[in-house]
Amino acid sequence: MIRFRKPQSRKSGIPPYFQFAHLTEINGLAHGVFTRRGGISARPFDSLNTSLSAGDDPAAVYANRKRIARALGAGRLVFPHQVHGRRVVALSTAVEDTPQRIKALKADGLATNQPGLWLAIQAADCQAVLLADPVRRVVANVHAGWRGSVENIVGRTVRTMARTYGCRPGDIRAGIGPSLGPCCAEFVNYREKIPKRWWTFKDTRHHFDFWAITREQLAAEGVLRTNIVISGMCTRCRPDLFFSYRQSRITGRFTAVIGWRETAPGKT
Repeated sequence: MIRFRKPQSRKSGIPPYFQFAHLTEINGLAHGVFTRRGGISARPFDSLNTSLSAGDDPAAVYANRKRIARALGAGRLVFPHQVHGRRVVALSTAVEDTPQRIKALKADGLATNQPGLWLAIQAADCQAVLLADPVRRVVANVHAGWRGSVENIVGRTVRTMARTYGCRPGDIRAGIGPSLGPCCAEFVNYREKIPKRWWTFKDTRHHFDFWAITREQLAAEGVLRTNIVISGMCTRCRPDLFFSYRQSRITGRFTAVIGWRETAPGKT
């Protein structure tokens, strides 16, 4: 289940966001999947765009990022330089939020066990996959477009959590964020791009269910299916809520964030 949280007042400067119910149950964990609403960017990046590479005014982008941080009570957000690849980085220290430092952090998966490190992924049809291990107190955030799915970026992230922090996949909870749904993920030339083993996830119109593919990749690593929640919201179908590249081409990016609060957590 995914829930929508609205600010108490439109004048508060706090943007609305979605949360996965099974992640809100974890003590000390904070997360949010933000929409395109509640920011200050002008069209076509209206209004909560967080991307510095989409063509928006950088001052508006940084102001929007501050609004997101304030909504979660977070400090500095960590944005990687997403390249639709398979690299996963385990972080132990914060990354300065400047274009130069972000470009140096080239990755599509981030993981950490450090409180106060807020992992942020940007999307405009790709999946942001939030992962949390309440036992080892580890979180991860994954950017998974179709290229990342082909590279099994989510599976690699689960393995990084296990190898680096000793996580057991059966303890991990996963939330698959709003993204291009099976209704709109059309790949006419799928024979050249999509592995044959995934053709069973295709309908007669050449639309693929990448939500189901991600769920299967997580399950193959040992994540329990009962711990995997799919938001079920298609970004192309909901341009009022989310940025969608397939819908608009020139557009912004919305953000999903996850992190541990710096206060000592209780037991889950």
